[in-house]
Amino acid sequence: MAGTSIHLLLPPLFFQHFSDTSFIAEDDAGLGAFLIGFHSHAQPEVAYIHFVGVRPDLRGLGLARTLYEAFFAEARAAGCRRVDAITGVPNRRSQAFHAALGFEASGDTDIDGVRAWHDYDGPGEHRVAFSKAI
Repeated sequence: MAGTSIHLLLPPLFFQHFSDTSFIAEDDAGLGAFLIGFHSHAQPEVAYIHFVGVRPDLRGLGLARTLYEAFFAEARAAGCRRVDAITGVPNRRSQAFHAALGFEASGDTDIDGVRAWHDYDGPGEHRVAFSKAI
């Protein structure tokens, strides 16, 4: 994803259809952080965090945690009892962040020392799945 423009990863449909379950943080320089999430229509007690980003100069200040907590509160108020998310196997920073928030990781195999789901997003696209009761 290095070098990929963020607007290519976040088409307008996310903001058009999930604006009531997504959150942003802004400062004088503009967008500081965002969280795109939604409630599962197939599993009404489950909410899903699809994409989170924090501007590099603001990382480590707790913005992602604040956005996650806002999402948890919104999801609980809507009747959800669990939040799910995924990340890539190489993204150890994300794995540690989710663990610190109380998410439990799952997978069906060990890949590079990480429990992950083999081919979750297609051939060679392994993912670590996270769940947290809220």
